[in-house]
Amino acid sequence: MKQMLLLVAVLALTACTSKEDLKKVMKENPEIITEAIEANPEKFIEALNNAVKKAQEGQGAKREEDEKKQLEESFNNPLTAEIRSDENFRGPKDAPLTLVEYSDFECPFCSRGFATVQELLEKYKGKIRFVYKHLPLSFHPQAMITAQYYEAVRLQNGEKAWQFHDAVYKDQRRLQNGEKFLKEIASKLKLDMKKLAKDVKSQAVTERIEADMAEAGKFGFQGTPGFLLNGIPVKGAYPTAHFDTLIQELKTRGKVSL
Repeated sequence: MKQMLLLVAVLALTACTSKEDLKKVMKENPEIITEAIEANPEKFIEALNNAVKKAQEGQGAKREEDEKKQLEESFNNPLTAEIRSDENFRGPKDAPLTLVEYSDFECPFCSRGFATVQELLEKYKGKIRFVYKHLPLSFHPQAMITAQYYEAVRLQNGEKAWQFHDAVYKDQRRLQNGEKFLKEIASKLKLDMKKLAKDVKSQAVTERIEADMAEAGKFGFQGTPGFLLNGIPVKGAYPTAHFDTLIQELKTRGKVSL
């Protein structure tokens, strides 16, 4: 075996040996590899770890470069969400910053997104408007019905729709109780419960949610939450600092004045 290892070493280091020749030797004598590993396990593990580290660094650098290119493309060609005539805003309708969220009431990451949005609305008070759109995921059983309730409430009163929105996210775990929890919130808001029950399953509500979902898909949002900040996509529950960085970049590029 030592002679075989020596042969491989000589072929690899002292001759213009093709890869095919080396592969042939290794294929015909696979024990060369296993015995080499058994003879020097520490060196093998070290070499393997180093190879994995270099591969990860390379992948990380490529991913970072791709993300930079995508972000640059977003600043140059921002996405345009539909802002409907009856859109429910938080913040001034003519605010220079527009934050659109595509969300799922049952998603735990959307609960984090809710907290971030609250911070942004306070930090940029009077300078930002927020629009909530729907992307209920199929594996969240209460997501669609909650979106329907939100839209049904909005048809009665926009501000109470926001109160409903906040109440769900602040006590998200109670969604496991289904419509009982949703009706409890609606009752506390002193809504017309008969109209609410009719509107929840109405075509208008269904079509609005479907339009939101289609728009989210068009923009490449498959998970939740997804955001557009003046057309710049943010996929995931990023912290407030991430949005601060984007806002500063918008200012630097002269795309927004605050």
